[in-house]
Parts: sequence; C-alpha cells; structure tokens
Amino acid sequence: MSTPNRDYVEPAPVAAFEMGELLTWSFYRAVIAEFVATLLFLYIIIAIIIGHKKQDEPCDGVGLLGISWGVGGMIFVLVYCTAGISGGHINPAVTFGLFLARKVTLVRALGYMVAQCLGAICGVGLAKAFMKHDYNRNGGGTNSIADGYSKGTALGAEIIGTFVLVYTVFSATDPKRNARDSHIPVLAPLPIGFAVFLVHLATIPITGTGINPARSFGAAVIYGHDKIWDDQWIFWVGPFVGALAAAVYHEFVLRAGALKALGSFRSNRNS
Repeated sequence: MSTPNRDYVEPAPVAAFEMGELLTWSFYRAVIAEFVATLLFLYIIIAIIIGHKKQDEPCDGVGLLGISWGVGGMIFVLVYCTAGISGGHINPAVTFGLFLARKVTLVRALGYMVAQCLGAICGVGLAKAFMKHDYNRNGGGTNSIADGYSKGTALGAEIIGTFVLVYTVFSATDPKRNARDSHIPVLAPLPIGFAVFLVHLATIPITGTGINPARSFGAAVIYGHDKIWDDQWIFWVGPFVGALAAAVYHEFVLRAGALKALGSFRSNRNS
C-alpha cells in the first residue's frame, strides 16, 4: 500500500530517556533560554500587578484587561524569541504536556522545569528589589483563591485554563499546520499569547490565574507568607491535570494516536 504524499514530515516520537543530551551544548543553551525567559516573564507580570494594585483608585491602574494583555503579550514575545532555541515553553505544565506527547525527553523536561522554577524565583526577586515597599504592601503578585470561591472551583479553573493553553500550544506547533503556514513565522506565538490573555481574563477573579506552576511557585517563595502555601497544591495539580487532558485530547483524539497504535498492534499480530 503506497504512502500518501505529504507536504510535511511527521516527527518521530523522542525516546523517554536520552542521557546523551547532557553532553550537548544545545541542551544547556535551551535550559539557559528557559531560565532567562521565565525570569523576564515573572519580572514583567509581577511589576504590572504591583503597579496596578498600588494605585489609590480602582480605575487608576491598568485593570484586569491591562494585566491580561500584559501577560499575553509577554508570552507572545518570549515564545517568539526562544522557540527556535528551547521551544519556548516558559511553563512546567507546557513542558509536562509535551513530554507526555513524546516531544521532549525526560531529561530535557526535568531540566526545563528546574530552570523555569529558578527563573521564576529570580524574576520575582528582581521585581521585589525594585518595588520593595509596594511589593510587600500589595501581596507580592501571588496566586490565591479569591473570597467566595471554593478550592474545587479554583482547581477546576486552573485545569480548564491550562487545558486551553496547552491545547493551543499543540495546535499551533502541529507539523501539518507549520508546513501550511510556514510563510507566517509569528503565527505560532500569536495564538499562544492570545490564549494566555483570554484565560487570564476568565480566571484572574478566581485564582489570580496560575496555569503555570513556576509562576505560582516563584511568587510564593519570594513573598513567603504561610497562607499562600496553603493552596499552592492547586497551582501544581490543576495545571498538570489540564496539560495531561490536553495532551491526551490532541494526540489520541484529534491526531488519532489511539487508532494508529491499535492499527500497528493488529498489523504486528497478523505478520
């Protein structure tokens, strides 16, 4: 049976374990890129949040819309800058989803997550150093459950928000789409940034919007108040569950990964 002609190449799944990556400069270059990108991301968004909250009147600051635009815009810029080096993850949940889809190795995934968390801590620390009085007085830009919402609601919001983000990442970086739209180099970062913008609009009133464990962790570490740690698990479990759901949906439903695996299994049994 002939294979249909394609205008794209389906990348082979990467090996789960590839220790040889530790011997390559490209691996460390990518880890450094994730560290710097997450540092810049946290510095900018914490500065935006604190700058808004320090205003005396609610309408004096950038507001929910301005914060959402700032976060989404920064993600667009950073993904555009780092996509060719590290893939532009800037988020452990995104890395986790891509690992589940066998697009990155376990070694690379762990390296990225560590770099992202360290970068987040440094970025928030930088924002605090520049805005120390306002930072301490206005909550440090941490994620927490807003009054009137339960932990279950907050967890659900984080799961759905991360699903939207990671699903967008899978769709925007799909090899078939890349082949068709290769003449538009900013196309992939644009929907990713816009997805982050929309999710922030929806979930800032509930949790302040995590959807990024490194973002929540870095802010909690630097702010250091015990109450912030009580609900920290929500900002890890929610994004990881959302990333898992997005990976399964895209790879096994939309891309028919389950049917392909079943067909391969039947073919091997018949041969």
